[in-house]
Amino acid sequence: MKGKLSTIVVVTVVLSLLVAACAPPTPEKVVETVVVTKVVEKEKPVEVVVTPTPGPEPEVVKIGALYPLSGAGAATGISCRDGVALAVEIINGDYDFDLPLARGKGLPNLGNAQIELSFADHAADPNIGKEEAERLITRENVVALIGPYYSSVADTASTVAERYGIPFVCPDAIAYSLGERGYKWFFRTCASNKVYVEKAYMEMLKDINEKYGLGLKTLGLLNEETLAGKMERDMELALAPEYGYEVVVDITYPEKAPDVSAEVAKIKAANPDVLIQLSYVSDAILFHKQYREQDWLPKVFIVSDAGHSDPAFLEAVGADGNFLLSRVAWAADLAKVKPMIAQVNELFKSRFGREFDERNARSFTGMIVLADAINRAGSTQPEAIRKALLETDIPEKQLITPWGVKFDPATGENILAIDVMAETLDGKWVTVWPFELAPAKIVVPVPSWEER
Repeated sequence: MKGKLSTIVVVTVVLSLLVAACAPPTPEKVVETVVVTKVVEKEKPVEVVVTPTPGPEPEVVKIGALYPLSGAGAATGISCRDGVALAVEIINGDYDFDLPLARGKGLPNLGNAQIELSFADHAADPNIGKEEAERLITRENVVALIGPYYSSVADTASTVAERYGIPFVCPDAIAYSLGERGYKWFFRTCASNKVYVEKAYMEMLKDINEKYGLGLKTLGLLNEETLAGKMERDMELALAPEYGYEVVVDITYPEKAPDVSAEVAKIKAANPDVLIQLSYVSDAILFHKQYREQDWLPKVFIVSDAGHSDPAFLEAVGADGNFLLSRVAWAADLAKVKPMIAQVNELFKSRFGREFDERNARSFTGMIVLADAINRAGSTQPEAIRKALLETDIPEKQLITPWGVKFDPATGENILAIDVMAETLDGKWVTVWPFELAPAKIVVPVPSWEER
């Protein structure tokens, strides 16, 4: 009996080993250890520790895109959304463009994986932006975030990304304070207002004075009470005396003001040689109609992109919107020196029925830069993507912007970013500065209303 039991045990063990050998292998699991420490508002977030084990890469790479898709900023958000979507179409498809990842399908270093976008609407509300960023990270499991146009939303949403250790690429928010928080996961591809107020506005005014002898001596500042507006005002006030200007009127007003007649009357009374204005679209339209009604214009009128670059502005004011100068990261006439701009613009028109504009050009470029980093990382692990972003060095000739992309490791700012200046001539934005690069001649001083 004892011998029989021994035989049964041996047979059972052998059979168990055979079954185990024939069974399909257990899939390798990816284990992540995430330690989240509470962050004190406005302080540098405590770093999140992520220690993944290697695993197979997905066939789809999911990226979260935060934009204002409802409310007063919806037109801008939709424009930015379409720019991101076109970039992803080009990356996922196969296009003969001189853009990173245009030729060949998907991300080659990830087995030609396709990018999938998860859009979230922050409605220009910083609190919603914060909540949506967390939802995209924790529930949608995105590997990176892009957006969000509004600097106030970028402030809150990127803080969430910093806490979770997720790359946040910002192609369009301009407040310079965003790059001064010591964040390691925040990367901005466009120029901040610290850069363009000096390198575009002040340097252009210097060139105009020297070339045309306009005798520009006084500045008027008009900014919305948003984070971007406050940061821009700070830079203008700091730089004005350095460039020999006296600020004779300085107005900060609440966003979506119902009536701006008093503000325009104050500006007219001060009569600055140069007015620099940052407004979103509804306010930009309201102010411009008041300039006409009160019969006032400066010698040089600079508008800080934002609402003035929205096609709805020129549609609303018509020819009255001519002779405005704005910083731009893209202009259709630059296709004369960079044919790829025309190719991308034609594809955009075929998809969305309208021209590319300055806003979606920035979001488009940010998406190209982020996808290029993910591909070079050869991984969807956050630290690998962050490392690749830090190693980014894309020359201007490979992008539709007038600048390339290379990040300062200490701030996440693009050290190559610099806007050119365009003027509204015959209802279109035309590049007019730097003079040596511009296909059109700048028109200064601004013609009066009765001269038009």
